[in-house]
This record gives sequence, C-alpha cells and structure tokens, in this order.
Amino acid sequence: MSAIFFPPLIQQINSEICANADVKLFGLRLDLMHSQINGNKWFKLKYNLVEAKERKLTTILTFGGAYSNHIYATAAAGNLFGFRTIGLIRGEENIPLNPTLEFAVAQGMQLIYIDRQTYKKRHTEELQNQLKQRFGEVFMIPEGGCNLNGMRGCTEILQTVKGFDTICLACGTGTTLAGMTLSLNQEQKVIGFPVLKGGDFLYEDINNLLTNYLASDLPTPVNFPAPWQLVSDYHFGGYAKVTNKLKLFCQDFQEQHDIPLDYVYTGKMFYGVMDLIAKGFFKSESLLLIHTGGLQGN
Repeated sequence: MSAIFFPPLIQQINSEICANADVKLFGLRLDLMHSQINGNKWFKLKYNLVEAKERKLTTILTFGGAYSNHIYATAAAGNLFGFRTIGLIRGEENIPLNPTLEFAVAQGMQLIYIDRQTYKKRHTEELQNQLKQRFGEVFMIPEGGCNLNGMRGCTEILQTVKGFDTICLACGTGTTLAGMTLSLNQEQKVIGFPVLKGGDFLYEDINNLLTNYLASDLPTPVNFPAPWQLVSDYHFGGYAKVTNKLKLFCQDFQEQHDIPLDYVYTGKMFYGVMDLIAKGFFKSESLLLIHTGGLQGN
C-alpha cells in the first residue's frame, strides 16, 4: 500500500503548569501524516486494506455515524488505493450532507442509511449475511477499524518513538490503546481518555482485544501488554458533546502551542491531561500525547 505519508512529528509543549509539576510534555502529531488519511485512522486501515487486496476483493464495506472520522478516512483510502467503498451510516439521511459525508461521497463512497435498531446488529452474522446478499463479496471493516487488523496497525504507531514514561490518548473503541500496549515495555504505561459517557465499559473491550490478538498468529513487538488504565472523567457529556469550556480550551491551546485540536477526541484528552497535571496527578515524568487526527470534525 504505497502512498505519501509523512513520518509523525514529535512536538514539545512548554507551559508553566508543566514546569511547576516537573513534567516534560510532548505531542505526537499523527494529524500531519497525510491530508486525508491521518491520525490513527491510517494505522487501523492499513492491514485491513492489505488483506482485502490479498483476497482480491475490490469493495470495502464499513460502518459509522454521520460525523465518523473512520467513514471519512475509509472513503479517502478507497479512492486512493482503488477500492469501491460502501458506508453504512447510522440514522436517517439529512440534506444537505454535513462536511464529513459530503467528502465521503466526493471520494466515491456509496452511503446507505440504516435505522439505529438495525445498526445495533452490525456485528451479527444475520445482518452481515444480508449485506453480502445485497452487495456481493465485500470486505467488511468494523466501525472504527476495531478488529485484529486494526490493532496490528496500531502496534506500529510507536515503533520509532522511545523514552517516554506515559503515553496518553483519546479512546473510542479502545483499538489504538490496545495496539500501543503491545509496543511498549513494562516500565511504561498507557492512559486512555474515553470520549463516551460511562467509558469504563472499555476495560472489558480492550481486555478482549488483547486476549484475542495474543491468541492469534499476528506479529507483536512484545508478548505482554504494558500497564494501562482509563480516565473516564473528561467526556464533556458524551460522544461528540461539546461545551464552551472545551471550545475555549482548544482555541487557547492552538494559539499558545500551534497545535490544532478536534472537539470530539484529542481536545478532550489534552484538556484532561493539562487538568490532571495542574492537580498533581502527574509529577516528574515525561508524557507523550497522541494526536489522533480528525480535525475535519470541527
């Protein structure tokens, strides 16, 4: 899968809050890798597309909401690498299309809207068989790229990054966090910030991903995951919920550090980290914050 992707840039973040806590803070700018398929999205798509090509399947079918970064990136990747793409969108069609879906259509993606009750069945064999009967032999990628192929790609995000005590990132499905824990040593740790309300359910999901991955024959940099935990207090009301406090933080952060943040994922995580540093949660350590892209969501 050849395309022009720039290597991630590590950017130091200097602030008085960090200096007072003796915290060295850095951001891994995955948002700068590619104009359309950036952040963790490329890593989660990479091996799914490789498998589709190996199986000689020419159509990718995937799932997402109306503002899904995954839908956006999959449409772009399909156009770039020569796959037909179909997006099953949760909910009813709204005209005019929002910028995410408008972009997906411009990239050639066919959008199919399904009601929320049917969407909940997206993991069932029954619905997947119905989709295959309707669309023929397609390669299905779960919502958010949450499968072992997606996790495999995420084991590669930190392969050239060394020397940080703690890695912090926003979590939707937990796939990226799970993959990262298999690329670190036992002296390091990963902290995930769920962007969904009541995000502690991800503990079970992430443990299942790790169990299934380690039981597979897929390659892994290490044989035992690094320590990890979730901090579920910074969802700002739930998925895609945005408050004025969050907006002002993201705007001020970009002005001070020249790092744009999205309101759905990275903005909430960056806010949480800065708040925890101020409260003394982190002291005398080096932190790496993963910018997972998704800026078009703003």
